[in-house]
Amino acid sequence: MKRKNNLIWIAICIVIIVLVLIGAWMIKNRNKDNDNEIIEKTENEPIQKGEIPKEPTLEEKIDKQIENMSLRDKIGQMIVVSYRTLEYNDDLDNILKTVKPGGFILFGENISTYEHVSEYVKKIKATADIPMMISIDQEGGRVQRIKNLSDANALVIPSMYTLGKTKNKELAKNVGKVMASELVPFGINTDYAPCLDIFSNPNNKVIGQRAFGSDSQTVIDMAIPFSRGMEEAGIIPVYKHFPGHGDTDADSHVELPVVNKTKEELYQNELLPFKAAIEEGAQMIMVAHIALPKVTGNYVPATLSKEIVGGILREELGFNGVVITDAVEMKALADNYSQEDICKMTIDAGVDIILMPQDPIKAVSTIENLVNEGTITEERIDESVKRILLVKYKNKLNEEKVLDKNSIGSQEHIDIINQIQ
Repeated sequence: MKRKNNLIWIAICIVIIVLVLIGAWMIKNRNKDNDNEIIEKTENEPIQKGEIPKEPTLEEKIDKQIENMSLRDKIGQMIVVSYRTLEYNDDLDNILKTVKPGGFILFGENISTYEHVSEYVKKIKATADIPMMISIDQEGGRVQRIKNLSDANALVIPSMYTLGKTKNKELAKNVGKVMASELVPFGINTDYAPCLDIFSNPNNKVIGQRAFGSDSQTVIDMAIPFSRGMEEAGIIPVYKHFPGHGDTDADSHVELPVVNKTKEELYQNELLPFKAAIEEGAQMIMVAHIALPKVTGNYVPATLSKEIVGGILREELGFNGVVITDAVEMKALADNYSQEDICKMTIDAGVDIILMPQDPIKAVSTIENLVNEGTITEERIDESVKRILLVKYKNKLNEEKVLDKNSIGSQEHIDIINQIQ
């Protein structure tokens, strides 16, 4: 009887051991399956029931948008057009709807009354599926487009050279805010300012007192906070004229200026403000139509130069933002290069936006042909379009701002401008 009981206990122990081993085996395999599920989920990221989908990043959204754009629509983003008439007419409407440009630039010829300009801008924006850079040259001093207003007291802002003499960084920032606040009510969102040029040549015919000063430190100390003020008020600043137009004695509107400096000399002076702006997060930089033979070994304008744009600006200074040309209708380019050469060479150089081609419809077709024949790759076009869209969406150009006419010429603005002595 005793032996029988022992056998029973032995059998029970064996059963328990077997059950424990089976249980351990099942747990091990279940954990292995869970591990495989985690790996599969990490690799494939399937969305399970009840799980919140991951929000795509801005870059991912833009990549997807670019995938769905036609080649012509992408090229259009690389064009800023002008149309110097007071009225919005059928010809302008056709240009905008055919080119689908990334931007439009206003000139004094487009300015009359507040209501007229704001309505003009609304009509331009209405032709676009992608938000447009509505731009202007508003610098202060002798470059002030909106002073032509007949029904609003747009402030007359002293030159940046006069502002620079104050050495007051806080005032520079406030002046930037004032200037931007007087542009936003029209639907403008981009200003081709400030100048980072150094007024180092007294014979300079085109820059002069548009610069903040005659030395690099003054330009840096004043231009950077000025731009911060513009950004805070809702305007994208465009730093210009890379790599520095201050030491020239010719006007690129009528001829090709030449800067006879070596790269080392540029790094000691002209490039310092641009380097500082890039380190502070510059979004857009405009390239000048100036030749630098001691840098490039030729007289190709910086706008068309891979050594200047792709080499110095992109690679050496590390600028990843939007590069825009100065107006390509200016004689420094237009008298020496065909529109096809300008389109090809600017894009090959690393430029993203071509400002004011003489025939914008033809420019789009020209670039399209260059891509189709393999001279320019579509991937190169995509690079520029991505940079452009990043700037547009980061600055929320897709969101309409409140347009308040009362901010133009307000007493608060007058008090700030009166501090410039």
